[in-house]
Amino acid sequence: MDIGKVAESIAELMAVSAVTAPKSRGQNYVVLEIITGKKVKKLAKEMIEHGKSVNDPFFVRDGESVMKSDAVLLVGLKDAAPVGLNCGGCGFERCIRPEDVREMRDFRAPVCMLRLLDLGIALGSAVKTASIHNVDTRIMYRAAVIARKLDYIDADVVMAIPISISGKNIYFDRQVPDLLKMNEEGE
Repeated sequence: MDIGKVAESIAELMAVSAVTAPKSRGQNYVVLEIITGKKVKKLAKEMIEHGKSVNDPFFVRDGESVMKSDAVLLVGLKDAAPVGLNCGGCGFERCIRPEDVREMRDFRAPVCMLRLLDLGIALGSAVKTASIHNVDTRIMYRAAVIARKLDYIDADVVMAIPISISGKNIYFDRQVPDLLKMNEEGE
């Protein structure tokens, strides 16, 4: 069995689930990318390097998990128009206008709260599909931040779902590395 091909096929099925998940007003602003092979390794390496450079052990921990992953599904929103309810969920009294949106530290924001719920439903649908196929996953914010910086996906806000086909769930029982100790040991 070619694990890489199987993982990519399951990632494609996960993408189908994300696209077909219900959306507010039936409007789809979800964008998807599947990364495999060398891109997964580059993503992991960049996550680890970033974690060390900003002294954030969680980027290192998650990067180590991504390094062992067989594929990564990126699920994001691009140019998501507000639903138009003026609900205030985004923090504004009236729906977001284009001039309100700006590049923040990790994403473009604000984003309509209902569109973010659409993203969450798409993510849940994707991981449900992975579960049906007995593939281990973890929704990762940190992997998404670095994937966006690497231009692996053109999205305003994004989450990553690394997937693994192995005898043990690599996203479970993860240890947060001691960066001070790692730096002393020259890792």
